[in-house]
Amino acid sequence: ADELNETSTELDLPYPDLQEYIADMNVMMALIINGPVKSFCYRRLQYLSSKFQMHVLLNEMKELAAQKKVPHRDFYNIRKVDTHIHASSCMNQKHLLRFIKSAMKKYPDEIVHMEGGRGQTLTEVFEDMNLTAYDLSVDTLDMHADRNTFHRFDKFNSKYNPIGESILREIFIKTDNHIHGKYFGHIIKEVMSDLEESKYQNAELRLSIYGRSMDEWDKLALWAVSHSVYSDNVRWLVQIPRLFDVYRTKQQLSNFQQMLENIFLPLFEVTINPSSHPQLHLFLQHVLGFDSVDDESKPEHHVFNLDSPSPARWCDDNNPPYSYYLYYMYANMTVLNHLRRRRGFHTFVLRPHCGEAGPIHHLVSGFMLSENISHGLLLRKAPVLQYLYYLAQVGIAMSPLSNNSLFLSYHTHTHSHRHTKSHWLGPDYNKEGPVSNDIRRTNVPDIRVGYRYETLCEELHLITQAVRTQELDRIEEEDGLSFTSSQ
Repeated sequence: ADELNETSTELDLPYPDLQEYIADMNVMMALIINGPVKSFCYRRLQYLSSKFQMHVLLNEMKELAAQKKVPHRDFYNIRKVDTHIHASSCMNQKHLLRFIKSAMKKYPDEIVHMEGGRGQTLTEVFEDMNLTAYDLSVDTLDMHADRNTFHRFDKFNSKYNPIGESILREIFIKTDNHIHGKYFGHIIKEVMSDLEESKYQNAELRLSIYGRSMDEWDKLALWAVSHSVYSDNVRWLVQIPRLFDVYRTKQQLSNFQQMLENIFLPLFEVTINPSSHPQLHLFLQHVLGFDSVDDESKPEHHVFNLDSPSPARWCDDNNPPYSYYLYYMYANMTVLNHLRRRRGFHTFVLRPHCGEAGPIHHLVSGFMLSENISHGLLLRKAPVLQYLYYLAQVGIAMSPLSNNSLFLSYHTHTHSHRHTKSHWLGPDYNKEGPVSNDIRRTNVPDIRVGYRYETLCEELHLITQAVRTQELDRIEEEDGLSFTSSQ
């Protein structure tokens, strides 16, 4: 950390300051409830929706014909990235079941769990649960490794445990258990080889860093490197659960600043000197960015403003609001990214869960700070924001189906691997309009890409024209005033 202070005096690593953020947030909040703005945006969205329907009616056959003309390319063999999977539920139940059965055959006497100070073997764990490998089926597994808990943070934190549910979770799908995540590493490798075999499927798997202690990054990286969970088809996203209140109540942290330091200090250290955390340096080469997760519908007891306590003074048992978490993650990431860019390392993006539930200002923070967001369901209720997300082309990853299915995203953000992207999408992928498109790789017809581009340009043109005309009106008014006063 001393080294950090020395460098930060020399380096100019700017980030948006708190006053600027809060002022902008207030402007946005006022904007999205402004009546005329609301009805203008609502009408533009309706127009865009009807325009698209018209486009489909007019061009569907031409688009289909263009797709049919391309040999060896269809939905199944274009590069797809599944952008929203938690590593702990990336395998389907049948796969997990197969794996548990084979582990019971292969490692019956391996000590996998400590119970009352005494080690238990895999066989003993199952005997305790009155189960044999033969009894195991998807239904019994469902009862023991209850899938509902994967997304329900409140269930993780309460004492609620279906019969033995936590034991199976702990043994098979955790990185920091008695066997150092060995089984979990094996399963992830199997999922990876399935992806490699299908060739065109890629996934971003989510792993968690909680910010409870400073060694979490090193432990996670050690797990990843020692089990070599590495694949060209997989990148990691690190999700940070917004659970400060839980750690605070358990006396694991005394203020919010500690949580931020636990999350970001190791990253600054490894960026300044990679040999300080060699495994972490390797692991980070496959990490794309950060995600912020928790149940958004939990009531927030605090409104983020200039009087809010700084992280070091946030010792409250209440959780800081969503916008507070997001701002401090963004500010730290911005400085970290400036530093990484200087050192020639790839940078990280912020891609939080946002707008799944809860107050609308989550989507405002998301709009101001994120590269793209997951969910955004509540944009339906906020036409101004929905239109702004469109104009600014902030990506929204909707997950209409379950986690084992594919969400098709054409905006894959693998920043550090530019050559991969041109291999997938064609050499001119970063240009705008139809020139950027190579249908032989993307399977998207030029007509569609042209439509998207022209439509966006038309909307942006409409807005800029309106602003220009307004400025002209203002200048004429001011001239008029000075003219009358001089007489």
